[in-house]
Amino acid sequence: MCGGAEARVRWTEAQANAWYGKQPWLVGSNYTPATAINQMEMWQAATWDPKRIDYELGLAQGIGMNTMRVFLHDQLWTSDPEGFRRRIDEFLTLAQRHGIKPLFVLFDSCWDPDPKLGPQHPPIPGVHNSGWVQGPGLPGLRDKTRYPAYRAYVQGVIGAFRNDDRVLGWDVWNEPDNGADQYKGQEGKEPLVRALLAQVFDWARAAEPSQPITSGVWQHDDWSQNGGKLTPMEKLQLSQSDVISFHDYNWPEKFEARVKQLLPYNRPILCTEYMARGNGSTFDGSLPIGKRYNIAMMNWGFVDGKTQTRLPWDSWKKPYTYEEPTIWFHEVFRNDGTPYRQAETDLIRSLAAAPKGVVPATMPGQVQAVPARQRRR
Repeated sequence: MCGGAEARVRWTEAQANAWYGKQPWLVGSNYTPATAINQMEMWQAATWDPKRIDYELGLAQGIGMNTMRVFLHDQLWTSDPEGFRRRIDEFLTLAQRHGIKPLFVLFDSCWDPDPKLGPQHPPIPGVHNSGWVQGPGLPGLRDKTRYPAYRAYVQGVIGAFRNDDRVLGWDVWNEPDNGADQYKGQEGKEPLVRALLAQVFDWARAAEPSQPITSGVWQHDDWSQNGGKLTPMEKLQLSQSDVISFHDYNWPEKFEARVKQLLPYNRPILCTEYMARGNGSTFDGSLPIGKRYNIAMMNWGFVDGKTQTRLPWDSWKKPYTYEEPTIWFHEVFRNDGTPYRQAETDLIRSLAAAPKGVVPATMPGQVQAVPARQRRR
C-alpha cells in the first residue's frame, strides 16, 4: 500500500548505518546493455534484450561486482505499467543469478530534454552518449497536468518492489541541477526540477520502501555540513536522502577531499558515478580510496556499445568520426567481452575480494616498492 499517515520518515543515521552494515562492500557500474542507446531502448518491449543482459551481468560477476546503477523512465511506466514491471522483475531475477543488487534511478536531468517512446535514433557517429534522454524531460516539467502520472510512476515502481531483497535502493533523481547545456531552450529548468524533486522524495517515502532513498550531489566544491556553500538543490538532496550519494570525475586527491567533506554526515556514502580516464578519474586512483573508506563505488560505463561513452565529453563539440580517442573515457569491457585493460579488471576483482575497508598491500597493476637493502647495486 502506498501513501497514508503511516508513510515512513527519513531514516535516522542509526537506521541507515545498520542497513549499510548488512551490505558487502558495494562495487559496480552504471549499466546499460551494449545493445541499447538509452533507458527507453533498454526497457521497451521491442528492444528488451535479456540474453545480452544476462551475458553482461555475468561479466560483472566474474570481476567481483555486486551492484549496478540502472536508469528507469516515467514514460515506460505510463505507457505500459504491467509490462514494465514484468521486465524489471525479469532484470532482478537475472541480476540475482549473478549476485548483483541494482540501484534504480527514477528521473534524470542529463542530455536530451525531449524524450519520446518508440524506436530511438541510431548513435550519432563519434559522439558520447548521443541518444540519452532526460526524464521526465522539459515538456513534462512544464506541464503540471502530468505530475499525477509521475506520482503514479514513483509509487507504482517502488511500491511493486518496496520489500524486494533483490533491490539495493532508489536513486530518485540523477543530477537534478544538471543544465544539459548541449541543448538550448532550457531556461527555468532548475526551479521546476527542485520543486518536483521535493515531491518525489515525499512520494518515494510514502511508498514505504525497505530500501534507502537517495539523490546524489555532484557539481560544487564544498559539500561540508557547515560550510555554508550548499546550493538549495544540494541542501534538498542531502537533507532528504537516507544515504548520501555523490559523483566525482576528478583526480584521486579531489575524490578523497570530497569523501572527507561527506563523512561528517554520519551516513553511508555511495559514489554513484566516477571513472573518466582522460579526466584523471581512474580505477587505480579512486577505487582503493573508496575501499579504504568503505564507500560504495559505481563507475560510469560497463560494456562498449550504443551509448559510445568510450568517447570523451568533448566529442559533443568535436565528434571522433575519423579516429578513436587515445584513451577510452569510460567502459570496462570491449563489446566482445574482453577487458579494455586487464589490470583494471584484476584490480576490481582483488579489491572486491578483500575484507571491508582493507586495501591489499599489493594489487594487480601496481609495483610493490622494494626496501633499499634488498635492491641490487
